[in-house]
Amino acid sequence: MRQSRTFIPTLKESPSDAEIASHRLLVRAGFLRKVAAGIYEFLPLGTRVVQRISRVVREEMNRAGAQEVILPIMQPRELWEESGRWAKYGPEMMRLKDRAERDFGLGPTHEEVVTDLVRSNLSSWRDLPLNLYQIGTKFRDEIRPRFGLLRGREFIMKDAYSFDRDEAGMQRSYRDMYDAYARIFTRCGCTWRAVEAATGLIGGDVSHEFMVPAAVGEDLIAYCGDCDYAANLELAEYRRAEPACGEGKPASKVHTPEKRTIEEVSGYLGLDPERFVKCLMLLVEGRPVAVLVPGDREANESKLERVLGTVEFRLFNEDDWRRFPQYLQGFVGPVGIEVAEVIADASLRGAGGLACGANDKDYHLVDVEEGRDFKPHRFADVTSAREGDACPRCGGSLHVEAGIEVGQVFQLGLKYSEAMHCTYDDEHGNTKPMYMGCYGIGITRLMAAVVEQHHDERGIIWPVEIAPASLHILPLDYQREGRRAAAENLYRSCLEKGLEVLLDDREESAGVKFADADLIGIPYRAVIGKAFDEDGLVELQVRATGERERMSAKRLLSRLADLGVRIRHEA
Repeated sequence: MRQSRTFIPTLKESPSDAEIASHRLLVRAGFLRKVAAGIYEFLPLGTRVVQRISRVVREEMNRAGAQEVILPIMQPRELWEESGRWAKYGPEMMRLKDRAERDFGLGPTHEEVVTDLVRSNLSSWRDLPLNLYQIGTKFRDEIRPRFGLLRGREFIMKDAYSFDRDEAGMQRSYRDMYDAYARIFTRCGCTWRAVEAATGLIGGDVSHEFMVPAAVGEDLIAYCGDCDYAANLELAEYRRAEPACGEGKPASKVHTPEKRTIEEVSGYLGLDPERFVKCLMLLVEGRPVAVLVPGDREANESKLERVLGTVEFRLFNEDDWRRFPQYLQGFVGPVGIEVAEVIADASLRGAGGLACGANDKDYHLVDVEEGRDFKPHRFADVTSAREGDACPRCGGSLHVEAGIEVGQVFQLGLKYSEAMHCTYDDEHGNTKPMYMGCYGIGITRLMAAVVEQHHDERGIIWPVEIAPASLHILPLDYQREGRRAAAENLYRSCLEKGLEVLLDDREESAGVKFADADLIGIPYRAVIGKAFDEDGLVELQVRATGERERMSAKRLLSRLADLGVRIRHEA
């Protein structure tokens, strides 16, 4: 590429809506432009990065035995009704009608379409296992798109779907994809962590997310410093300490005038917040349900969803408190409460010496014991793990960090195959449902996540595997005949060897060229300046470290190969 002829509209100022480094730098460096909220155009350099990431993904998917297909983004309502997801998916799916008034959705994912493809064309055990993947555009109508490519509405994704005879086969396919993902993210230059995850609307019982640790990540990860346990905070477990013990005193009521919050009551009574039982009132499918958690803990919405078995629940709002006046806001407690169900966090089992609301205005109870003064209908893990909690596996210390989800793998089991009658005949002629898995990577989100991990105050620092070019040739004072000729010769040599290169052939000042080179972030640059005038040498600079080394143009290419740059055609 010649920079004078390549569309790279760099900017000195950041866009006003750019809150994070990847959004700011990808726009400033001329990789992206915004069309609408959460929708972006990829300019030539951005397109090249998408292609490089896609190349890595294709190589590893093909290596794992998956086969590439192209599936439609427009998906008929009938397929989604078969799986039961047309009504469940909600407003994130963009829905529309064709000229015949038939309903379609813009595909946010492709489980239904690929299941229909397989059931219509495969029927024998000899055809399995099968893994099909695609790289294409998805659309999800996010309620609040932000952070550039990290939370977009239209995005490029790799999604794969495996079909197996039985559960053991599904687990082998899952492990193959897990291993392929590990290679992909490593090759893309990411520091990553695989964590246990909730399955959400996709479904299934087992899932892992691949997280790139980053301060701007919207997900929180809990991981152990002593073993390999790691999980999304939505799912993360922790080992409970021994329950607090009381002194056997009978529960007594104390006056707590106008003290409603845990902080207010604990300060007033001189008790630690962990000694309190926080009684959360939920409306679950129209019924009041009480959820009990320690006063120093927060209920975890995702865990509650699994425990309750429904997404139709919420904390009481003001209308609910008025509708159910028997529950006194700020003073509700588990002793004597009458609700459809009482669910307590596992840490409260057998606990004593507790304090809680007395179900009487301006009063709380102290010296309360679980089992004596109140008995939950069931115990469950409903609270979030936090920094310093004990690991559920080894007892080590948990750490919590933010991360960007760049991929997720699922063991779907029979969720779609049973609903959509995707079956095969085994060697004995018995008809059985196929076991499925699905596996996604956000190609464009990964692009942004890489920038979050690889940038400095001057610009992007691309890992060589996915950079828009491997080498940036910077001839200073390009109009000087000797330097121009050297740059052109080096450029031709690079092209002949299949090296992806950008030649800055603009007649700009050295300051402008270096500033743009720093911003664009190509991993290596060949500077042709004073050193060339003095002894005919080119200065090889490493963008990530600032290291510099002088050498001949001929030596430069072999040196790049030593550094791991892919040179496709050796002369």
